[in-house]
Amino acid sequence: MENILLVEDDAEFNRIMCTYLHRNGYHVQGYQNPVEAFDNFDTNNYDLIISDIMMPQINGFDFARDVREKNSKIPILFITALSDFTSKQRGFLEGIDDYMVKPIDMDEMVLRVGALLRRNRIERKNRLTIGSLVLVRDEMAVYQEGQAVPIAPREFMVLFKLLSHPKKVFTRSELMGDFTGLTTDNSLRTADVYITKLRKVFASVNSFKIITVHGFGYKAVIQ
Repeated sequence: MENILLVEDDAEFNRIMCTYLHRNGYHVQGYQNPVEAFDNFDTNNYDLIISDIMMPQINGFDFARDVREKNSKIPILFITALSDFTSKQRGFLEGIDDYMVKPIDMDEMVLRVGALLRRNRIERKNRLTIGSLVLVRDEMAVYQEGQAVPIAPREFMVLFKLLSHPKKVFTRSELMGDFTGLTTDNSLRTADVYITKLRKVFASVNSFKIITVHGFGYKAVIQ
């Protein structure tokens, strides 16, 4: 069940949205105060944020900016009475992903929430961030602080699999099985060669280690 953080100072509308989202299969934590919501942002692994703009203490623009400083990827949906272009423009400049004007159709809200979450799931599946490294599956490329790291496609796939499931032990057969299904003795020895190369290329990277599990295979440990 995906977790949604809802920030809306109107108590009744907050309750209605929480109830509607619950009925559609989401877990929702509702706050009326954006400061309180932000203070508790790190206590839960939220998948999406819904926020009003005109709220007490800080407005939605400032709230979105503060969130973006902590998390650049989480989808943010504004639901607000402000319908002018300037407000919409400012919202998107602060990093939000979608904007709805009150009064809203609740079914449309659910559709937009679902679309934002699907897009985010696809992005997370394609892109993996480990410390200063970014792995992009579609490109079979690794970037360190924005600079491409020379790495062969099959080496990339081994690394991506290990880092996608930290602490999980993969046998050599599991690591090499994606490559035309070959798990011959020769291909299993090749797995050891790839691991050796990966360790050499990323020797200076402190965000992860590839550990040998003797008698089984390898696992990645995020540090």
